[in-house]
Amino acid sequence: MLRLPKVIGHRGAAASAPENTLESFERAALLGARWVEFDAKLSRDGVVIIMHDDTLDRTTSGRGPVAKADWSQISRLDAGAWFGPNWRGVKVPRLDETIALLARLGLNANIEIKPCPGREVETAAAVIEVVREHWPKDREPPLLSSFALESMVVARDLAPELPRGLLIWDTPEIWRSEAGRLGCLSVHFSGRSLPRDLKAVKQAGLGIAVYTVNDRRKARRLLDAGVDSIISDSPDTVLAA
Repeated sequence: MLRLPKVIGHRGAAASAPENTLESFERAALLGARWVEFDAKLSRDGVVIIMHDDTLDRTTSGRGPVAKADWSQISRLDAGAWFGPNWRGVKVPRLDETIALLARLGLNANIEIKPCPGREVETAAAVIEVVREHWPKDREPPLLSSFALESMVVARDLAPELPRGLLIWDTPEIWRSEAGRLGCLSVHFSGRSLPRDLKAVKQAGLGIAVYTVNDRRKARRLLDAGVDSIISDSPDTVLAA
């Protein structure tokens, strides 16, 4: 049975460090999180990197689509200066080095498979390959999640031993059809679009996570309503709830 923590650091600790970087994961651990969530996608040459957007523009010094950039190019980019001058020089991490850091910090992970358009199958397969090769065998496995249903099918078929969480944005009631079909152990809802009956989700044996919640009072209300886990840019704020 999947045991979700009360709080998961969103992209590490995205409110206080540049998202999806090793520094952000370290910050989340410092703030008390025991799990972090982050986005995994492919460079043009098939390296699994940690990045949310389909383009390099917002969070790095690069420009253009991620799918058209090789790792050798991405590895030279600055992924911290956009967040603040004190973060200048921070780099985009690979999934394998992220796993190594998490092992040292004692953190578990919710790895969101975040494919660039048209790369749903290959991205899921590549993430699974890296997890199998590098995730410590003596530790609880990471949770794989995705909005991309094609990626979740690959995860279900290729790595049935890895727990899966269904990510839902604005159609919360699809959990009824998709969570079972994809063999998910949890459903992750937007805090802006929750199902009418949270109890039904629990009665189906599914864990419930809600993203991205940074308000302490809202987090407390959700936890009191039966939500298992809050995914937050400010894990320390939610922990205080």
